[in-house]
Parts: sequence; structure tokens; C-alpha cells
Amino acid sequence: MIYLSASGAPSIATQMFGSGLIGVREGLESGIVVMILIAFAVKSDRRDALKWIWAGVAAAVALMIGTFLIIQFGTSTVSSLAAELIAGIASIIAVVIVTFMVLWMRKASASISGELKSGLSTAMAAGPVAVMGLAFLAVGREGLETALLMVGYAESSSNGPWPLLGLVIGIVVAVALTFLLYRGAIRIDFARFFYYTGLFLIVVAAGIASYGVRALQVYGWLPGLHEIAFDITSWYDQSAWYGEVLQGIFNFRPEPTVLQAIVWVAYVLIVGALFVLRGRSRKRTDPAASARSDSASSAASSEPAAS
Repeated sequence: MIYLSASGAPSIATQMFGSGLIGVREGLESGIVVMILIAFAVKSDRRDALKWIWAGVAAAVALMIGTFLIIQFGTSTVSSLAAELIAGIASIIAVVIVTFMVLWMRKASASISGELKSGLSTAMAAGPVAVMGLAFLAVGREGLETALLMVGYAESSSNGPWPLLGLVIGIVVAVALTFLLYRGAIRIDFARFFYYTGLFLIVVAAGIASYGVRALQVYGWLPGLHEIAFDITSWYDQSAWYGEVLQGIFNFRPEPTVLQAIVWVAYVLIVGALFVLRGRSRKRTDPAASARSDSASSAASSEPAAS
């Protein structure tokens, strides 16, 4: 999936940029969840629950890293044909889960703060294990989505550590932004940020779906491997900067099969439309909640103030 340049080495900048942007987006989403949990625990005078919240966060991060490493290196010991099958199946599963998470967050973002606070209140009454479990599940679903999105950047261990490094850098940036938000040092229009990055993830997921289809065609589970939709290799330079960016981030091929092209276009149109419509539906059904979501930067700074 990661294009090899003429020198035989993957484009480091390409791999790191795509995975880094995913790290910022998903890390900031997770950071907001952690920020809400910590601010509510402090405001409720339950600082004893903080260590269990952090324990749950640590377990969720371990899950994300473990899943990523399995994806990154799990196919290095099997035959090339078996690796195609594994990569194809993993890609399709990743697309299904990522699609669900992106659409769910688009719909639930306006009420997630209240749900987290209510859940944490119940968990603190139940005990430390419940608090840790809540934090693990709340952050873990974002971590799992992050790791699955990395399918698009991890074909085998030959790609080196650069996708993982880019992901880590992105997460570090997200942690820094979350800290500044918690302290009220910066404000972000979260509605706009998550809208545009959500669209970005949809295009990334479409590329993963297209890659999965080709992998299953190579293995023989899907037909049409030699039915080419179009071929622009005569003028499209894969070694140029645009070729590396499109291939490295979006899994674009200059000679996709017909089935790949159909899947890519159908996914972008259908999921993209659902993503946009779910946001509009949320605004119509609960204008007040949408207003709160659209001005989430002020809400982020008000949470710590309450403590």
C-alpha cells in the first residue's frame, strides 16, 4: 500500500503525514473525552477517581498500540498470497468499523459530554473497576479506530517504523492541544475541525476499501482482477510528489480495477452523504445541542473553570 520511490525506500514524509494527521484527529477526540472525565471528577471532589481514569486510558492506549503492531507486522511471516488475504479481510473489517465510528460520532457529538458525565457518576458510585472500565471503553473505541485506520499505512514490516512514528507525533500534538484547551490557553472550533477531518477520514477509508477489494481480487475471492477501469500510467508519475501523496495517504492507483473504482466512488458518495445529512439532522432535531457543539471551544475552557 505504501509506494516505494525509485530508490527503493518508502516516502518517509508521505507515510508520516497521513498517519500523523490521523493521530491529531483521533488523539484530540480522545483527549476531549479524557478532559471531560477529569474535569467532572475534579468538580465532583472525587480526585481519588483520577488514578483509575488514567489507568483506563493507559489500557486503551496499550490496546491501540498492540492492534497497530499486529497490523504492521502480523503478515511478515506468511506467504505473499496469504498476506493479501489477511490484508484484504483486515481492510474490509477496518472500513466497516471506521464507518460506524465516524457516523456515530457525527450524530452523538452534541450529547457525548452529558453521557460521559452521567456514566462517570454511576461508575464512581460502583467503584474503581467501573471507573477504569468506563475510561477504557470511552478512549478505547477511539484508539481502536485509530489503529484500524492505520491499515492504510501498514502493508508489512518492510515499510519501517515511519507510519508508527507519524502516528505518535500526531498523538503528541493532540495531547499538547488538549492540555492547552484544558488550561483555556487556546480555543478550537470543534464542529468545523471534526467536520473536515471526518470527510478526510471518509476518503482515507474509501482508499482502504479499494485496497481491500484488490487484495481479495489478487487472492481470488473477488473477480475482475484484469478488468481495468482506466489506466493513466502513461502520464501519471508515481515517483512525483503528488503520486507519493495520493498513493501513500489515499491508496490511489493509476490503474484500478473496475470493481475498485465502483467501490471507491460508491463509498465516498454514500458515506459522505450520510455524514453530511446526519449533521444536518442533528441541528434540526436539537438546535440548542448543536449550538453547544458548534461553540465547543468555549465549553472546553469552561469545564476546567468549574473545578
